[in-house]
Amino acid sequence: MPHRFDSAVSTLLDAHKHPLRKELDQLRTIILNADKSIEEGVKWNTASFRTMDWFATLNGPRHVKDPMIILHAGPKAKGIVLKDRIPDPEHLIKWLGNDRSQIVFKDAADIQAKAKALQAILSAWIKLT
Repeated sequence: MPHRFDSAVSTLLDAHKHPLRKELDQLRTIILNADKSIEEGVKWNTASFRTMDWFATLNGPRHVKDPMIILHAGPKAKGIVLKDRIPDPEHLIKWLGNDRSQIVFKDAADIQAKAKALQAILSAWIKLT
């Protein structure tokens, strides 16, 4: 476990006995390694990530089918348009609105195969938010 894991997030995931724990920890590591300014914490009852403001969340306790990340522009980002401004050559992003998207993975192998593409998306997302 990377030393940057927030103990409150680990405790929350332990308490929920999340069936995708291995995959969520894998995503946590990839996200935290995307940029040294990223911090993790509990927001919206799940693992969430921020720099200056919250920008990403992982599967909540009821979302147990596929590992996923929701990217958003934060609660104060009224009117910001990120759709089609984030480079996504591997077509990982499913847009849920102009400032919100979802990336769904099949399993741990899929996450690992797409780790570099995810980190590139995260870097671009952070720069624009």
